[in-house]
Amino acid sequence: MPHQAVTALAKTLRGHVGLSKSRLETLALLVIGMVSARTVNLSHLACERSGSVQVASTYRRLQRFFQHVELPPDWTLPLVARLLGLSGSWYLALDRTQWRIGDRDVNFLVLAVVTRRFRVPLIWALLDKRGNSDTDERIALMRRYLAVFEASTIRLLLADREFVGTAWLDFLNKNSIPFAIRLRENLRVVTEAGHDLSLRARLHRRRRTQVFRARLAAADGEAGPGPLLEFAGRQLAGGELLVVVSNRPARGALAAYRKRWAIECLFGDAKTRGLNLEDTRLTEPRKLDLLLALVALALAWTARAAVILLGTRAPARKAHGYFAKSWFRTGFDHTRSLLRSDPVAAIAPWLRLQPTSPKRPRVV
Repeated sequence: MPHQAVTALAKTLRGHVGLSKSRLETLALLVIGMVSARTVNLSHLACERSGSVQVASTYRRLQRFFQHVELPPDWTLPLVARLLGLSGSWYLALDRTQWRIGDRDVNFLVLAVVTRRFRVPLIWALLDKRGNSDTDERIALMRRYLAVFEASTIRLLLADREFVGTAWLDFLNKNSIPFAIRLRENLRVVTEAGHDLSLRARLHRRRRTQVFRARLAAADGEAGPGPLLEFAGRQLAGGELLVVVSNRPARGALAAYRKRWAIECLFGDAKTRGLNLEDTRLTEPRKLDLLLALVALALAWTARAAVILLGTRAPARKAHGYFAKSWFRTGFDHTRSLLRSDPVAAIAPWLRLQPTSPKRPRVV
């Protein structure tokens, strides 16, 4: 890994991250090393450092970074927003990613920004359990977002079938957060006429899209039916029902729901298709949280690199119509190549953090 790239990135981050010069250089070493080596494993990253420094010495330096560095919650959020050039409003996607390290489960609840070009984590929470998040955990995550950005920045919050519940939907509705969330077909709704029936029964498995208004019936332990909302559903080719609930026009929400898949692609970018996040041996929650922050910076960096490379063009497509390389892989591969041929040019996307950058996203 070229020392020029580490020095240039550390210098750019000065004033944006409250760390000493030495710690900033280690942070830069980690972010650049993740991209260069395609892994977050510290023993592999230590081998990426150029010069005469021994690998064992660099490895201990990386370990000490995770052992001693503590940064404020969501410290990467303004950096990611500036790198991506977020402005106006954008889609958000909410989902979890889970894997095991030895006999321990790692379970992240992630809120990501999704655009035509970008899919990058903004805020996350490490859950101390396996399986689904609960309403309180989701609400806490959204409150952290609303502490930085206005609700008007959310074009639509997209989430899969695990993220349901009358209290959760009521929170989103009361805070003017537009959403499109998929529902299980066995959930019950209370129609405007007062009928309590399952979504499967309400939609009758017809092929054409059906739109109606109803309230999500209360589940065990919930106070009562949720707010009156828009529902849209249709039968998929395999016979499964796709049903979306929204506080916006239902047909548009159903069409936009397909963008939710981008967060699944994001997890692939962070794992096997890119940075191999599951290679980590870190298990302490604070260290894992710091690691995902560095991964978010690396993903935002490569996303901006793709935009610089392609400009207004889109990646080339193959005969079947899909991209030959995704936006992520385009920027990722280009950045890795530049780190070897022109390390200073590889750091160019980070110059957006300088005061002369384009306008910042509207924040509270």
